[in-house]
Amino acid sequence: MKILVVADQECLALWDFYRPGKLDGLDLILSCGDLHPHYLSFLATFAPCPVLYVHGNHDDLYEKTEPEGCICVDGRLYEHQGIRIVGLGGSMRYKPGINQYTQKQMMWRARKLAPKIWFKHGFDILLTHAPGFGMVESEDLAHTGFKAFNQMLDRYQPSLFLHGHTHLNYSRNICRESAYGNTRVVNGFERYVVELNP
Repeated sequence: MKILVVADQECLALWDFYRPGKLDGLDLILSCGDLHPHYLSFLATFAPCPVLYVHGNHDDLYEKTEPEGCICVDGRLYEHQGIRIVGLGGSMRYKPGINQYTQKQMMWRARKLAPKIWFKHGFDILLTHAPGFGMVESEDLAHTGFKAFNQMLDRYQPSLFLHGHTHLNYSRNICRESAYGNTRVVNGFERYVVELNP
C-alpha cells in the first residue's frame, strides 16, 4: 500500500503547481493536521484514493469549514482495505484551543478507543498530530509529545506511527524517520510517501 503523508505545511507542488497525474498510484492519503481545509479538499478531488485526517492544534478552522470529500478519523479506529488506522489529533495544551489536551486528557482519549482496538485485534497505523513523549527534542510545552502514544506503541506495536507538529526546519536534530521498538516512526512534515505491506 502506497501512502502519502502530509502535515503542517501545504506542498506547493501538490497545490499551486499541481499537474495531472502527480497523485497517481496512491492508495491512501493521511493528514497529520495543521493544513488548510481547502488544501485537503483539493487533494481529495484529484487523488484516486481516500483522504483521512486528524486535527492539528491550529485546525480550529475545521469547526466552520471542514475539508470536503475527506474523512475525519480523529478519536476513531478506521479500517481501509484491511489496514486498521487509529487517529488521535491535537497537541499539548499550551494556550486556549479546542485541539489541545493535557497528558491526562489524551490518556483518556486513548483509553476510550481500547474496546474497539481489542475487537479489531490491534491496529496497523497510529495517526496523530503530536509525536510521542520524548521522541522529538523539544524544550517548549507546545511540542512536548504525549505519553499515551508511547503506551499504545508499547502495547500494540503497530507497523507505522505517523505524526506532524514538529517541523523538520525547527532543528537539525528533528528526523524524518526513526524507530520506536518494532514501529516505524515517520514525521509527515509537508509530504512524504511510505509503503506498507498489508
